[in-house]
Amino acid sequence: MNTNAPGIAPLTSSLFDMGPPPPCPARFNLAAHALDHAAPDDKLALTVIGDGGAMRWTYGEMRAAVLSAAAGLAAAGLRPGDRLMIRIGNDPRFPILFFGANAMGAVPVPTSTMLTAPELALLAANAEPAFLACADEDLPDGLSLPCPVLDDAAMARIMSHAPGRFADTGADDPAFLIYTSGTGGAPKGVLHAQRSAWARRMMWDGWYGLSAADTVLHAGAFNWTYTLGAGLQDPWAAGAATVIYTGHRDPTIWPKLVADTGATIFAGAPGVYRQLLKSGADLTPLRALRHGITAGERTPQPLREAWQDATGTPLYEALGMSEVSTYISCSPSVPVRPGFAGRPQPGRRVALLGDDGAPVPIGQLGRVAVSRRDPGLMLGYWRRDTPWEGDWFVTGDVAVMDADGYVRHEGRSDEVMNAMGYRVSPGEVETALHDAPGVAEIAVAALPVRSDLDIICVFAVAKPGEIIDPAAVLAHAEARLAKYKRPREVIVVEALPRTANGKVLRRALVEAWRRDR
Repeated sequence: MNTNAPGIAPLTSSLFDMGPPPPCPARFNLAAHALDHAAPDDKLALTVIGDGGAMRWTYGEMRAAVLSAAAGLAAAGLRPGDRLMIRIGNDPRFPILFFGANAMGAVPVPTSTMLTAPELALLAANAEPAFLACADEDLPDGLSLPCPVLDDAAMARIMSHAPGRFADTGADDPAFLIYTSGTGGAPKGVLHAQRSAWARRMMWDGWYGLSAADTVLHAGAFNWTYTLGAGLQDPWAAGAATVIYTGHRDPTIWPKLVADTGATIFAGAPGVYRQLLKSGADLTPLRALRHGITAGERTPQPLREAWQDATGTPLYEALGMSEVSTYISCSPSVPVRPGFAGRPQPGRRVALLGDDGAPVPIGQLGRVAVSRRDPGLMLGYWRRDTPWEGDWFVTGDVAVMDADGYVRHEGRSDEVMNAMGYRVSPGEVETALHDAPGVAEIAVAALPVRSDLDIICVFAVAKPGEIIDPAAVLAHAEARLAKYKRPREVIVVEALPRTANGKVLRRALVEAWRRDR
């Protein structure tokens, strides 16, 4: 028995069952779970701090704002089950409309303002939203949609409506739809149930150590699902307070915000912590935190150690994905183990499967799978088949599990890239750049330019008699891809390595680049 894993018998195979998940009530609404509970109406729920000052909502005020949006959306013609696509920048209208749509039984679809008009149109064609809620300044030129647009004026009317009521939704009813990159080139719609909010309670002890006494400062933007979950849903459901910063992105601001707001937990992607530690800011206020939490990409051990040295507090990592949110983590009750993401949270059933579908022996590489009993697991992919494997959803990650149930993430089996914290499909980038100037063939892969940083790279083969201009390829990408999906490097090669059946060997390209450095 390892003393770092009290009460856990040593495992003999890579299947870790942490007991049954908390049973969700049959009638359940995500927005009501977050806002319609025992927290006093006058308790502070949300503080939004921008360059122009701070805005604050108590629980009573936020509940009224969400229910006003719910009634206003219904009056505008949104019906239960309809999709509401939301394209608003880092603005508090985003969560009010997100929770408002859910509160009246509709299905919000959060999107990024970095998406180009073609990318947004592609999502809309798949989601078939009843409306697009879009700030005037965020409406891209040349956008053609199959639905009306709710502009700034329309959103103002909707949010000034008399408050309605939370819908009587079932636990398995659709709650929200998010899009994530996949290996097929086109983003996949991930449809979550109302019960996903209840399942997040497994993270409260399993990752955050969250209580009503906490104030969570989240470094993400409102339209990021990490923020909507860890920054809003969970603190609100627990009766805690949350703080979101929407001003100029200066990494030196975070210690000041901790001091000004009394934050007890700081949440961000590893890149936020990296930038903060390198900023030269006075980090003394961070010692008032209980700890930091991080997700979105692997957290290097040197970064954990630098944070601990600078703040005297631990940094708790979580492994997750859009389809199930975070499910493996360290926490105040699960000590950090160097090199490992953590253990499955209480209520989770996780296995590392071999090609035969059985759990692999301890210490061997396997495919990470989550039990289909997990209430946080998606309902399925929107309008496409979901590749269930019996009682499991296989995530596409590969990992190793030790005898105490700690999981060491070893990357993606499907080659989806994780560049600067964003998951990006190489196929999606290749599709956008197939007609770039002078290009005959391309392959896209993530280049590990540092031990803690990958960038997107295009390996390109020139058309006969032509010369590829890397700047022209990058400009081609700028017009077709969101900023986080764009390649940062173009490498011209004579040919693309392939398997016997013609599949491009992306990893061979990366290995050749490493050898030539």
